[in-house]
Amino acid sequence: MTSQAGVIIRVTGPVVLASGLRGARMFEIVKVGRQELIGEIITLEEDVATIQVYEETAGIVPGEAVLRTGESLSVELGPGLLGNIYDGIQRPLREINVLWADFISRGATLPALTEAKKWEFNPAVKEGDQVSGGDTLGEVQESTTIIHKIMVPPGISGRIHMIASAGTYTIRETIATVRNGDQSFDLTMVQRWPVRSARPVKEKLDPQKPLITGQRIIDTLFPITKGGTAAIPGPFGSGKTVVQHQLAKWADADIIVFIGCGERGNEMADVLTEFPTLEDPKTGEPLMNRMILIANTSNMPVAAREASVYTGITIAEYFRDMGYDVALMADSTSRWAEAMREISGRLEEMPGEEGYPAYLGSRLADFYERAGRVLVCGSGKETGSISVIGAVSPPGGDFSEPVTQNTLRIVKVFWA
Repeated sequence: MTSQAGVIIRVTGPVVLASGLRGARMFEIVKVGRQELIGEIITLEEDVATIQVYEETAGIVPGEAVLRTGESLSVELGPGLLGNIYDGIQRPLREINVLWADFISRGATLPALTEAKKWEFNPAVKEGDQVSGGDTLGEVQESTTIIHKIMVPPGISGRIHMIASAGTYTIRETIATVRNGDQSFDLTMVQRWPVRSARPVKEKLDPQKPLITGQRIIDTLFPITKGGTAAIPGPFGSGKTVVQHQLAKWADADIIVFIGCGERGNEMADVLTEFPTLEDPKTGEPLMNRMILIANTSNMPVAAREASVYTGITIAEYFRDMGYDVALMADSTSRWAEAMREISGRLEEMPGEEGYPAYLGSRLADFYERAGRVLVCGSGKETGSISVIGAVSPPGGDFSEPVTQNTLRIVKVFWA
């Protein structure tokens, strides 16, 4: 971590302007103010950076320090993701609740994955084997139905110099060493990946199999494929969230990622209380054993809404790379668009239609384009898929508004 620091010169809601950050790069994570709030650089002009802060900025004043980290906004990927509940920047809410009660203290940080827990690791390679990004080093039985594959991170290749024997290890212990010429890479069970970058794949394939949703009207008349995208537009109270809850319970997918992006607290409370009690129709186990929840309620800082969407899709890509079929529910992309509109207004950018930023369509496309059925990286020919179902909440049910129209240009299935 770099120790270079800048100085706050202006605070405008969730947007902070800081000088003295020459050498910083776009989308670098910084720590803002005395409480070291997490922020991300979104524009740079000489040594002046504009930072969107993922926490409440009340009380921050000009003159306080901004510390660079040299890192991008990233998620930790490894055993322990399933059954967990995170906020938009992958802070574990259960552990935070134990330490700080019902409200997250500003500047609170905890590891996303439990570092003390030991997992039963079974190697799948031997010393001398040639491996590359995406190849499986070994397996961990994360739940009774899901085998968590420990993969070589993208961008690393070489020969196995050391592989751990079968046994129990924490996620931080070295389980393999890969050598490529003079370079040596010590690998653990955990990968870090920047959320704004799609994980690489060998090839994007045409969708072929239907995603059986368990809802007869959808499966009969308005089907969606594994790797497809769907939008559920509608006014408040029309049942969008209920449909997504039903799909999360009954859809023919191996892993479910549910993102509550700017949702009302009572709706997320329903998810958090109901889902752990539900029985998985496939296995009879609790449904949460194959789910990850990203909870970013409407009273949380608006900048974190964008982070929650990217955090969820990156976690989905990680399980897709293991060869699983993943269904991702985003509820709702309209709240994400409203957050973009607020940040854009704070940045004094030229507004587009209804005040939304001119890049609204490209941001939505970037998100939905990360869905699909793919040939995953590695030496095998395994395929995986991500199916994205996004809710859209047009004010007054007006489908002519920009978020609905831009979404309809991208998705292939429209449930209204």
